[in-house]
Amino acid sequence: MAHPVVHAEIRSADPDKTREFFAELFGWKIASEGAVPGYTFIDTGAEGGPYVAISPRQSDEDEVLFFVAVEDVEATLARAEGLGGHIVQPTQHVPGTSFGVFADAQGHKIGVAATE
Repeated sequence: MAHPVVHAEIRSADPDKTREFFAELFGWKIASEGAVPGYTFIDTGAEGGPYVAISPRQSDEDEVLFFVAVEDVEATLARAEGLGGHIVQPTQHVPGTSFGVFADAQGHKIGVAATE
């Protein structure tokens, strides 16, 4: 399986202000609401790129993440741990998708996602 970057998220303490900033800067628009309150998919104006979302924080810090496609989120998180990383956000399930976040041994946070 190829492992392309399929999704990017900006997780913010103030997602409304973050959306306003990027709308003004880049002309980004809200494409649709996500399954979680305050989570929105963004229309960046480009076709064929990864999905982009702006959402509330899911940890103590604002962060920008990209998500890599995998076949099995739990197995990938376990493998990341085995390679010296640690799980930041365990496997979550939303309709049609599972995802999680790990940090590598240097602390870089990366998301992984699978279609269910």
